[in-house]
Amino acid sequence: MKKTEKIFLKACRGEPTDYTPIWLNRQAGRYMPQYLELKGDMPSLALFKHPEKAAKAALDAQRILGVDAAILFADLLPIMEPMGLDLDYKVGEGPVFANPVRNVKDVDGLITQPATEATPYIAETIGRILADLPRDIALIGFAGAPFTLASYAIEGRSSRNYVHLKKLMYQAPEAWGLLMDKLVTQVTSYLELQIASGVDAVQIFDTWVGCLSLADFRQYVLPYTARLIRNLKDRVPLIYFGTGNSHLLPDIAPLADVLALDWRVPLVETWDRLGVKAVQGNLDPIVLCADPETVSSHAQRLLDEVGGRPGHIFNLGHGIIPETPVSNVQRLVDHVHQHSIRG
Repeated sequence: MKKTEKIFLKACRGEPTDYTPIWLNRQAGRYMPQYLELKGDMPSLALFKHPEKAAKAALDAQRILGVDAAILFADLLPIMEPMGLDLDYKVGEGPVFANPVRNVKDVDGLITQPATEATPYIAETIGRILADLPRDIALIGFAGAPFTLASYAIEGRSSRNYVHLKKLMYQAPEAWGLLMDKLVTQVTSYLELQIASGVDAVQIFDTWVGCLSLADFRQYVLPYTARLIRNLKDRVPLIYFGTGNSHLLPDIAPLADVLALDWRVPLVETWDRLGVKAVQGNLDPIVLCADPETVSSHAQRLLDEVGGRPGHIFNLGHGIIPETPVSNVQRLVDHVHQHSIRG
């Protein structure tokens, strides 16, 4: 393998690799002392908009863990602030919108504009990452899927039952459609800016989509998700990630280049059933909170299940949680690299 060849991208294309590439959702974050030192007392939203610090957070995580891809250090929701939503990250609560979208008037008031104007700091952050990222390491950009962004915008915060979301979706389908149209437009521009700035792949996070029935997904969400993906098709590999969405995967699988799976679904069985060329996942992230031997045994079990099949990108079925020991994450990466080498 050439030194500057990015093994992550070969796996995205379903091509054979010398070993299984690995990166991890939330590989930069609160579990890592270097991140906590970097953030200090800076508010989360300010950190996401600080290109020098955001780039360092992404680079530190890649360097400390030795993963095969860095991911842009950002968050799903700042894209919605320039649309007109008042966003804050509250201690103990997470992201909160002070003015959630609840009716047609609120939807009408949302602004779309080119990402170069709405989120210009993203391009500078990517440039800073690429300046120091090893040439054989890929850089992944990302954005929230229209449905998940709409969920946060309507609920105003994390939700268990999605009451406000589903009420608007069911009772005001025209307002819902307008909201989703605006989000497709803004997310497309946001990801186009990331691609133009040099990311090697993009991941679309649809974290909350599993709350929908298949019928509702097909009626209210799939047309917009499909349009977003079509807007970006064939530019860079596109990864689609959702949770609790096994019933939706057959409809999503034909759209994405790489299908990311959560820990609830069997990886190889799902891979075979859907016929996709590449999959990402799907170790339960809580395994990383166990003892080191358990981390290795669970990693090996997944490697054995895949059996060196081309197109597997090792990852978690969700993100690293703050309680996770850094040493366990490093052990996982080392184990995958050492025990997946092809003869």
